Amino acid sequence: MSHRIVIVGGGAGGLELATRLGRSLGKRGQANITLVDCNLTHIWKPLLHEVAAGSLNSSWDELNYVAQAKWNHFEFQLGRMCGLDRTRKCIQLAATHDEHGFELVPEREIGYDTLVIAVGSTTNDFGTSGAAEHCIFLDTREQAERFHSQFLSHYLRAHAREGNDATQIDIAIIGAGATGVELAAELHHAAHQLAAYGLDGITPENLRITLIEAGPRVLPALPERIGKPVHETLEKLGVRVITGAAVSEVTRDGLKTNQGQTLAANLMVWAAGIRAPAFLRELGGLESNRINQLLVRPTLQTTLDDDIFAFGDCAACPQPGSEGRNVPPRAQAAHQQASLLAKSIKLRIAGQALPEYRYRDYGSLISLSSFSAVGNLMGNLMGSVKLEGWLARMFYISLYRLHQMALYGTTRTLLLMLSDRIGRSTEPRLKLH
Repeated sequence: MSHRIVIVGGGAGGLELATRLGRSLGKRGQANITLVDCNLTHIWKPLLHEVAAGSLNSSWDELNYVAQAKWNHFEFQLGRMCGLDRTRKCIQLAATHDEHGFELVPEREIGYDTLVIAVGSTTNDFGTSGAAEHCIFLDTREQAERFHSQFLSHYLRAHAREGNDATQIDIAIIGAGATGVELAAELHHAAHQLAAYGLDGITPENLRITLIEAGPRVLPALPERIGKPVHETLEKLGVRVITGAAVSEVTRDGLKTNQGQTLAANLMVWAAGIRAPAFLRELGGLESNRINQLLVRPTLQTTLDDDIFAFGDCAACPQPGSEGRNVPPRAQAAHQQASLLAKSIKLRIAGQALPEYRYRDYGSLISLSSFSAVGNLMGNLMGSVKLEGWLARMFYISLYRLHQMALYGTTRTLLLMLSDRIGRSTEPRLKLH
């Protein structure tokens, strides 16, 4: 019987791992690889702020799991993991229902010899009063599309009303990390595009964006040499930046900070903090931390079970030489871990020792829509090199192309790039529905 590998989570890391293993072990019949996800399609999570602003039509850039599985010799199962039986070595999947409540796929179990959990993370609202009820998170494509729909509705209503008085819209973004910063810039770009298409009931000047950060500066997880020019660019674009102020309460009409400020807002996005999905807490008796991440060893095996691996945002992996800190929850870490696990699982099947993961920081890039990009690249030969403007923007775009190459291969990625170029000349530059 072939070795059964089950990967739960079709995000960037889990999908890349399934694809790599399918092309090697699956193609040669050395293992049965199954990818489990609660959605039928994948979109790269760092693009969700573009979906929210309408700069990206998610239907164009989505990947279908069923088709990807067929092309790359693995199996796809639709479902949401809800339980784990480590004794019987199987996972439980909850029943899946359609939008009308009808059962599409029943509850079921899937057996494994090696289990990999790569379910990513969700936004952490830190229990802030009213945040879950009144803010939109950007964890999923559906949430990003919901924001875009509400954002566009304000413009359509303003365009349809009588009179020439411009309507004002206030958007508050809580959290000045990469998602919050990039969303603010993308929305500013969208405002100009919407006006150019004739939806001028709300002028770009009357779209007021406020970015609120509890820390002392924007992009607190990145070096200050990156955060400072980003802050300056945002202010030049007209984005109001408030630092050192934590949101203490969110209401239907706005929010309050711990500094006593009250800000009115028509739309509010919570983009501060992460935590792993709640079902991981004590899943099958595995160890987890206060934000639900599974504790893993440097081999990415969970601390209590050698047959179960976890990686990406849902795993707390120790970072050697960093005074007890864990590997940061970044896309490059998940990519590195997926590459390592593709080798480790082959070694595991062969009965050989597993390598340990060591995080390598290759730098950070922040996109400010079409206006600019800022970042730094790091490597053994060049040290740390700061990038700004057009060059940084090109490197930022290349990150997504590298993700596509890992999934589609070089030839298909080049064809996708050509298709994107042609599509831009025949389609609106902004999603208008």
